[in-house]
Amino acid sequence: MKKTMTVLAKDNRLDDVKNFVTENLEAEGCSEKTLMQLELAVEESFVNIAHYAYPPETGTVTVTKELTDDGLLIVVLSDSGTPYDPLKKPDPDLTLPLDKKPIGGLGIYMTKKSMDKVSYEYQGGKNILTLEKKLR
Repeated sequence: MKKTMTVLAKDNRLDDVKNFVTENLEAEGCSEKTLMQLELAVEESFVNIAHYAYPPETGTVTVTKELTDDGLLIVVLSDSGTPYDPLKKPDPDLTLPLDKKPIGGLGIYMTKKSMDKVSYEYQGGKNILTLEKKLR
C-alpha cells in the first residue's frame, strides 16, 4: 500500500502529516512505542523543512508512505527547497554539560536513533529524506 500527500511546508500542517503517516498503523501491529518514534521522526523532519527549506517563501512537501508486506514502513519527505543533507551534521556530544551544548542537531540525532534506517539524496532538484521502520 502506497499513499502520497502534498502540503504547504508550514507548521500548521504538521498534525495533518503526522496523522497521514500514522493512520491505521495500530491495525498493522505497530506498537505505541513505535508510533511515538515515528511521530517524533516525522515531526522533526517536517518542521526542519518548514523552517529552513524555502526562505523566505513557502513551498510544498510531498509525503509518501508505503507499508511493505513484511511490515516495513517507508516514509519519504521530499521538497524543492534549498539543498540540505541533515545526515551530514555530526551527532551531538551528549556528554557535554547542558550549558556547553550547541543549539540544534538533537532532532536529527533522535530521528536516526529511533528509525531503522534514514537516508538522504538530492535528485531532480529535490531533497529526498527517507525514513524506514519495521512495524512488526
